[in-house]
Amino acid sequence: MSQTAPLENTRQMISEIEIRKFGLRDKIGYLFGDFGNDFFFILVSSFLMVYYTDVFHISAGIVGVLFLIARLWDAVADVAWGRFIDSRKRSPQGKFKPWIFRMSFPLIISGVLMFVRIPNMSEGFYLAYAFVTYLIWGTFYSTVNIPYGSMASVITSDPVERTQLSTYRTMGGLFASVIINVVGPQILFVDNEANAGRFMLGAILFGLLSLSCYMACYRMSTERIDRSESQLNKMNVWRSFKGLTKNKPLISILVISLVFMMLTMLTGAVNVYLYKNYFGNASVLSIVGLVQVVAILAAIPLSKPLIARFGKKEVAAAGMLFAAAVNLILYFIPGLDVGVFIGISALGAFGSAFFNLVIWAFVTDVIDYHEYVTGMREDGTVYSVYSFARKVGQAFAGGLGGIAITAIGYNSAIKTQTEDTLNGLYLLGTLVPAIVFLVVALLLAFVYPLNKKRTSELATDLANSKRIT
Repeated sequence: MSQTAPLENTRQMISEIEIRKFGLRDKIGYLFGDFGNDFFFILVSSFLMVYYTDVFHISAGIVGVLFLIARLWDAVADVAWGRFIDSRKRSPQGKFKPWIFRMSFPLIISGVLMFVRIPNMSEGFYLAYAFVTYLIWGTFYSTVNIPYGSMASVITSDPVERTQLSTYRTMGGLFASVIINVVGPQILFVDNEANAGRFMLGAILFGLLSLSCYMACYRMSTERIDRSESQLNKMNVWRSFKGLTKNKPLISILVISLVFMMLTMLTGAVNVYLYKNYFGNASVLSIVGLVQVVAILAAIPLSKPLIARFGKKEVAAAGMLFAAAVNLILYFIPGLDVGVFIGISALGAFGSAFFNLVIWAFVTDVIDYHEYVTGMREDGTVYSVYSFARKVGQAFAGGLGGIAITAIGYNSAIKTQTEDTLNGLYLLGTLVPAIVFLVVALLLAFVYPLNKKRTSELATDLANSKRIT
């Protein structure tokens, strides 16, 4: 025993020397991960419905059913994959990184296949093709996104550094959003109409960019924290489930995320029709995407001092309340010039940005609380449950998007929609977001329990429990 202990200590010291310290390379590498994710995620969430309705000529209602079924399946796949990842031993390259490398290739291939249109096929063929390719893509997305989201907890254990990773992740998504929303409409539409060949070109281009980002994430990120073999052996499904049910912050953030993701996916689908049909100019979507990203970037330097003074929960709730007010104002002043509409809506994007900037920090707090309740650090499991809620939100949002657009009378067979349909699009793009933003603000303020004071107490309690053990 006396000879083994010094040997183990020496090995640990050598390992610590060999692993480089956390730094800018890790943050940029983690940024590339969400950059890669969102190249296809935003392409799909913003433009796949219009591709299905205007190129495959599938009714919006059926597309909504497809989105609902696929996202519910993906939600289950997320939890299963997260549990699978938590049960695996760490490889020399890390616990999560190898899965990002392995699964990114089939993910990109399946994504491109979604936008392949074989000419002169029946409506039934296009419907079946859409169902199969979309389900396959969503499943592969889980196999990459779950290890990516879980990886932040093993890159560093420092709370400040984890917050930096969250910020860089948000920035990666924003950069992808700029490219997709600004360049995308210029590639995908010809004479204000969805073009099958252009959609295929866009899918290949964004797929190659996505794959390059995944490879950069794999190369630049370093996993430094490894769970002990004894902790791995103590994993128990029932114990984890009991811990999850006792995790009040998790349950409340799941509800909040579900509601918010429903809105995100709904507005992503509706905005294409809003600007294409109500304002009569799909190309203006490029300006919309750019202005909204600028509004979010403007919130980044303000978020740190505001959160330091008031807390994450408090700042996010105030931002949502502001966004609700902006969208309500837009609803009551219809007939605005498209430029004025975009400018005012950017203020709403600025308000909601504060929630987007801290959401991953909320998830870190929830994972900490799970450890506090159960004594187990199950990052993959907890993150996958959180992702489950997001997928459920996407499922119902996708379904609601198709149902809502059908309900207001949208008809892809006619070039000019009726006045009632146009007014319905405006309501979906203004009043509905105002209501949802208000609901999220109230949930954050009165349901989510981890305010600034309680979050600090949680960190202290965890640190003290580790000292005792």
